[in-house]
Amino acid sequence: MATIRPFLCIRPSEGKAAKIAALPYDVYNRKEAKEVVAKNPDSFLKIDRAETQFDDSVDTYDPCVYKKAHDILWKMVEDGDFIQEDKPCYYIYELTMDGRVQTGIVACASIDDYVSEVIKKHENTRAEKEADRIHHVDTCNAQTGPIFLAYRANDIIRQVVKDTKEGTPLYDFISDDGIRHRVFRIDAAEDITKIQNAFAKIQEIYIADGHHRAASAVKVGLMRREQNPSYTGEEEFNYFLSVLFPDEELMIMDYNRVVKDLGAYNEDTFLEKVKEIFSVEELSGAKKPEEKGKITMYLADKWYELTIKAQDRSEDPVEGLDVSLLQNLLLDPVLGIKDPKTDARIDFVGGIRGIHELERRVAEDCQVAFAMYPTSIQELFAVADANRLMPPKSTWFEPKLRSGLFIHEL
Repeated sequence: MATIRPFLCIRPSEGKAAKIAALPYDVYNRKEAKEVVAKNPDSFLKIDRAETQFDDSVDTYDPCVYKKAHDILWKMVEDGDFIQEDKPCYYIYELTMDGRVQTGIVACASIDDYVSEVIKKHENTRAEKEADRIHHVDTCNAQTGPIFLAYRANDIIRQVVKDTKEGTPLYDFISDDGIRHRVFRIDAAEDITKIQNAFAKIQEIYIADGHHRAASAVKVGLMRREQNPSYTGEEEFNYFLSVLFPDEELMIMDYNRVVKDLGAYNEDTFLEKVKEIFSVEELSGAKKPEEKGKITMYLADKWYELTIKAQDRSEDPVEGLDVSLLQNLLLDPVLGIKDPKTDARIDFVGGIRGIHELERRVAEDCQVAFAMYPTSIQELFAVADANRLMPPKSTWFEPKLRSGLFIHEL
């Protein structure tokens, strides 16, 4: 069972949400983050990436950067830019992108559920990336970026969400990228009980996006337990800020591959090698693959559809992924790309950038591009249920959750 509980939320005051809400900290490099904050001084990025407040001589991970994040956050609370609710509530966070709506429950999840794997992972985390957010959360004494969780849809939760959305939202705005954001509060005791009890009957929750934020939040909680050996388990540091979405509403976009050279091959000999591995059909123009088991390739100004042969497909939850099959059939044995996490010859392009971004990259700095059919949420669940890990860059979730709309004080 999953412990998903309401919390005392710190959130933007009336009229401030649209200015404060920011894309996740890891979407930007330092230069880009500084540009965003210079353009919008209210952006929460000045807290999530407080190095924006210093010149470039100050290291991104210097302790003074985390202290600055703390000071800006709590000064904004003091000045009334944020308000604190007077009782624990759930919230509904609705995002609309290109007419498609997904609606999550904002709540706090249990670090014990993470440790015991009721909350399941499908990616490894890197210690250096964890360390940054550990320092940020611990110094700010707050979690500022929610973890994107998924669960199998539930009728009771669906009904409470539907009824609540008939009311007036706390926030309703369109961000610069055209995404509509609406937030509603669930504060009726009966509805809170329904949601808490419904989640208590759900056996598995899945991290969709935010593995590093989740791992960092959990490690801060465990650290606080060591510092407070008489803890009861009810303290806020035992829980981490999350938005939980039903599987039926989630969209995973394609995560495509571009390769900078063809190794020992030229364009003609590489195409011949590809034809030995896949069934290949030349296309009349750019096209995304339309079903699992198909990949489209851009090479020498032409598009090709590659179909994975029946004998190469697999029922294994990891080996059967299209991204795994491309890696194991072509990228590794033919191009010598053994580890896509570390090999500088391969790069990854999120589907949000569109198919023509692949053509641009081949024209600019690469020789071949592969457009992938998106990994499904069911495939993600199957990998996590098997306690396995997905290959790197298997999933691209859109739209991204904004930071700064919900803050959980520890």
